[in-house]
Amino acid sequence: MKELDELCYADGAEVIGQMTQNLEKFNPKYLIGKGKVKEIKEMAENLEADAIVFNDELTGIQLRNLEDTIKKKVVDRTNLILDIFALRASTYEGKLQVELAQLEYQLPRLLGIKGWSRTGGGIGTRGPGEQIIETDRRRLLREIDKIKEKLNKAKKTRDTTRSKRMNSKIPTVSLVGYTNAGKSTILNRIKEDDSKEVFVKDMLFATLDPNSRKARLLSGREFIISDTVGFVSKLPTKLIEAFKSTLEEIKYSDLIVHVIDASSKDLEIAYDTTMNILQEIGIKDKKILTVFNKSDKIDLNSTTIPLKLSHRRFIFLPKMTLI
Repeated sequence: MKELDELCYADGAEVIGQMTQNLEKFNPKYLIGKGKVKEIKEMAENLEADAIVFNDELTGIQLRNLEDTIKKKVVDRTNLILDIFALRASTYEGKLQVELAQLEYQLPRLLGIKGWSRTGGGIGTRGPGEQIIETDRRRLLREIDKIKEKLNKAKKTRDTTRSKRMNSKIPTVSLVGYTNAGKSTILNRIKEDDSKEVFVKDMLFATLDPNSRKARLLSGREFIISDTVGFVSKLPTKLIEAFKSTLEEIKYSDLIVHVIDASSKDLEIAYDTTMNILQEIGIKDKKILTVFNKSDKIDLNSTTIPLKLSHRRFIFLPKMTLI
C-alpha cells in the first residue's frame, strides 16, 4: 500500500485515505465484498475524493460495477502505472510503446464501457446493425497493428545502431533494478563530465526512456553506460511486452549492474522482481554486478545480506559517492 501511495504521487495525485480488506477469494462482480464497496463509497463522499485506486487489476465488468455503485472514477494499479508511463514518455518510440500497452489494456475491457451494447445502424442497413463493441474492437485492433508496425521499423533502426556499436568494440554496461533505486544518479556520477545529465528525482518511474552516455575507466578505456526503466512489483504484463524490444538491449550488454536500494525494507522483493523480469526477457548467463546503493542510509555493521544474494559479487555504494 505504501508503494501504491508512491505510485499515486508519481502520477500527480494526493492520497487522502486508505482501506484494505482480507478476502478468501475475489468477488467477480466487484473484486472486493459488497459491504466494503459501500464503505468505500461513504469514505469517498466524506473525504470528497476525486477517484478510487485499487491495488489489483480489475476486469471491465468490475470497473463498470464499481463506478456505477461508488459514483466516482475508479482506476486499477495497471491503469495507474500506464498513466505514469504516458506522463513520462518523451521519445517517439517510448510514446508508441506506452500507447500500445494502453490499447492492449483497453481491448479486453470494452465490456466495461458504458453503452457497449448500443447498436449501430444507418442508411442502407437492415436490422439494428452490429454492436458498438465490435466496431470498437476492430478499431483498436487496427490501431494496435499500426503501432506494432511502427515499432518494428524503430527496432530495425536500433538494430543497425547496435551493430555499429558492437563493431566499434566499445564495451557496454546496463544499469537495471527496481524503480527509484538510484540508477540515474549512478549514471550521472560515472558519465563523462561534458555529456548531458540524466533527469533525477526521488519518485517512482522518474526515468522512463533509456539513456546512454559515454564513460571512461581509470585506465582510460571508454565504455557505454545505459540507464533503463525501473521495475516494480506487479508490473503490467502488457507493459513488459510493449517495452520488450527496448529492454532486449540489456541482452547485448557486456555487463549488467543490478542496482538495489540498500535502505529499502522490501529489498528481497525488489531483487526478485528485477531478476524475474530479466528472466522474462531472456537474460541468461550474463555477468551481473549487484550494487547496494544508498548505503549511507543504513548501518553497514548491522546489515546482513539476504542469503539468495550472498553468492553474488556485490559492492556497497553510498548514494552520492563518486566511483
